[in-house]
Amino acid sequence: MSKKIKLLIVGQYSFIGTNLYNFLKKKIFVKKISYESFKKLSVKYLNSFTYICNCSITKNYRDNKYKNKNDLDLQIAKKIENLDCKFIFLSTRKIYSPKANLLETSNLNPISNYAKNKLISEQKIKKIIKDKSLILRVSNIIGKNLNVKNNRKVSNTFIDNYFKFQFQMNENIYYENNFKDFLSIIQFKDIFYKILKQNLVGTYNLSLGRKVYISEILRALNKNINPTKFKIKNEKNNDNFYLNNKKLLKKIKLKKNKKDLLNYCSKI
Repeated sequence: MSKKIKLLIVGQYSFIGTNLYNFLKKKIFVKKISYESFKKLSVKYLNSFTYICNCSITKNYRDNKYKNKNDLDLQIAKKIENLDCKFIFLSTRKIYSPKANLLETSNLNPISNYAKNKLISEQKIKKIIKDKSLILRVSNIIGKNLNVKNNRKVSNTFIDNYFKFQFQMNENIYYENNFKDFLSIIQFKDIFYKILKQNLVGTYNLSLGRKVYISEILRALNKNINPTKFKIKNEKNNDNFYLNNKKLLKKIKLKKNKKDLLNYCSKI
């Protein structure tokens, strides 16, 4: 079945898009292009793909209130709405209220403009694409940026901030030891490939599905350096969460564990 899969990734220099492309190019037919190049493609050519996945984003979409013109996913969905290919929308766990064991049916309470915009995009895409959309609510991904020379990152991730603070050697770094739901880029790629093979549609949490404390991640990342500069704050907050991924696991029959995540972190 994998030989029949054709994937178009929009987002030529994106972190996720580049990692997916390098991983999948030996398994399936996959092409990676910029959003500007996508706009020039004919619908006939686009219809030759099984899936189209957008990994690009604009700063205006991330930072400001929702506007159709800033929603690249919406523009893509409109262009392919009458085609046979499926659209993969990468949403975010931030659309939920922070809580343990979050289901796809859990309360949605986006706070930031980015999260609010992602939820609006979800709703619009469902109306346009209907039964040809796959919405993946993705947890925090840890991985290396493979495009150092062409770094067009719109936002910083946990790992970006870690490397930034790591070199502030004369300062202590204080952090809140919350539990999150982390996933290594290797685990994400494996799950994504399995999803393609299962021909899924609908809305799914894509996550490790386990509590992972910040201190656990830092211990793994700090394995080869002095970790004493990272210190836990005493105060508590309610910013803890992890996603329930059983709906997706039931479909793809592929489970990932915390040990592999931490092993990956220790090798970065």
